[in-house]
Amino acid sequence: MSTADYNRLFVPTYNRSGAPMVKGSGVKIYDSENNEYLDFGSGIAVNALGHCHPLLHEALLHQASELVHASNLYFTEAQIVFAEKLIKHSFADKVFLCNSGTEANEAAIKFARKWAKKISPQKFHVLSFSEGFHGRTYGALGATSQSKFHMGFEPMPQGFHYCPFNDFESAKKILDSEEFAAVIVEPLQGEGGINCATTVFLRQLREYTHKHSIALIFDEIQCGIGRTGTLWHYEQHNVIPDIMTVAKPLGGGLPLGATLCTEEISSAITPGDHGTTFGGNPLACALGTQILDTISDPVFLRRVKINGAWLKEKLVDVARKYDIIESVRGEGFLLGVRFKDNPQHIVQQCRDKGLLLINANLNTVRFLPPLIVTQEEINSAVGIFERVLSSL
Repeated sequence: MSTADYNRLFVPTYNRSGAPMVKGSGVKIYDSENNEYLDFGSGIAVNALGHCHPLLHEALLHQASELVHASNLYFTEAQIVFAEKLIKHSFADKVFLCNSGTEANEAAIKFARKWAKKISPQKFHVLSFSEGFHGRTYGALGATSQSKFHMGFEPMPQGFHYCPFNDFESAKKILDSEEFAAVIVEPLQGEGGINCATTVFLRQLREYTHKHSIALIFDEIQCGIGRTGTLWHYEQHNVIPDIMTVAKPLGGGLPLGATLCTEEISSAITPGDHGTTFGGNPLACALGTQILDTISDPVFLRRVKINGAWLKEKLVDVARKYDIIESVRGEGFLLGVRFKDNPQHIVQQCRDKGLLLINANLNTVRFLPPLIVTQEEINSAVGIFERVLSSL
């Protein structure tokens, strides 16, 4: 499909080209011209179990034959089962279900502000960090520090502040200057260029926010649900937030997000404060239950750690050979290769040779394979990547 065809049909919010994708199996996806690709983008970290996983297919068929939608005016069994599993496998006491990561962050910001205003009417400010990305609706966009996403959509909502990532002293100066409701941070930044928060930084934020009655929000939309080798990335730092937002792989490919929070935060919310028509849809929740059951298995997570380390080692070996590469970053299967210059042409050439990768900020190329990827498939993907680099 040409760019002209795309622009004829769609609002041009993406740069898309090539034949439409029509089917997938495991780590592989195929277009209408029968080209085969190793999908190391996983639908932007969504397809954690790859394409057309039999367990998800079975769960989808079963739920579709029972109930697809009933609205949040009523309980649904699939939603209750799913919410109980989210709580069982996390720090949370309560869950709000929505459709996406952006919506999860919108809810998190609203919940934090409503809770904080019980303490003081002026306690509404929100702090986030450089290179962070929290979504494209106005609240989530306001919390996103990257100015390129703001251009043309100003003014941003009031009360949002930014400071350097991993710099607690700068954060403290800002936090001391206003009455803050929340601090929102990605423990491992995805869109921003695969930047890891230090344990010390997260612990300093936890100590400060607890002392000053500020909600600490962890955005694990990209780094959560097994992608870094533990079910939640916060487990690797032993730092527990007040609110956590998750989405992407949560619904097995269907739109599903969640805002997880403590009882204290939840107690500030009353009926009518927030809502969603489709959030917690029974079909998505049925897949979400299967996702959690599968990925929370310690054997599954151990395999992610082992194979993630294998991929990182292979990428580090490649990086040693090419001085256009600055570093290899990340954990598990949330990895990035940072180049000294814009790598868009490398991403395109990899696609031409059958490997799908995704750009990120700071000249970084993300490797986000399905969590079921094998070492053989990793070797094939890295082989394509290195052949492209050697041809430059």
